[in-house]
Amino acid sequence: MPPESGTAIAWSPPRPTGADHLTPDRLDPMTSTSSTTVAPTEPVVGDAAPDFTLRDQQGKRVSLSDYRGIKNVVLVFYPFAFSGICTGELCEIRDNLGDFESEDVQVLAVSCDHMFTQRAWSVAEGYFFPMLSDYWPHGAVAQAYGVFDRSGGFCTRGTFLIDRDGIVRWTMVNDTSQKREFDGYRAALRDLSDPVA
Repeated sequence: MPPESGTAIAWSPPRPTGADHLTPDRLDPMTSTSSTTVAPTEPVVGDAAPDFTLRDQQGKRVSLSDYRGIKNVVLVFYPFAFSGICTGELCEIRDNLGDFESEDVQVLAVSCDHMFTQRAWSVAEGYFFPMLSDYWPHGAVAQAYGVFDRSGGFCTRGTFLIDRDGIVRWTMVNDTSQKREFDGYRAALRDLSDPVA
């Protein structure tokens, strides 16, 4: 029977019990890291890059270790899909893909957006490189790289060049409102490709 007009209804969400209770061992997580500890700061040049497995915009699992011994990786963390500065940065990567991706280098873009958001954005903008979702556990990979903004729940603008051995060779971390310049990355990649030059 519906309540009388003006009668307050108390409601509380149901508590998970028994089979309804979801635990990490019962989930197929979109994100996993190789370590349970979170780095307080980003890895520095010479550090081993934290390994991870994330889903790309098509739902495919992608691990940093997939490229070990095969390609260098440029890991580009960005705050939000469909936002102005992020769109500009990823369009620069798309439009100059030869500078970022080749038989020697793979670009991996990462944000805390959901996989379906990544997919919609990649279709809208024509991004055809892997866009990885660090959605759940929320921001775990960004935390491992020291580029997770806890107050807002998003990645800051971190860029990491990782060599074939999984070692960080160059980094740049910008404030959320500061567009990154990729000239330093290009120079670092040249040095990595031709260390005797």
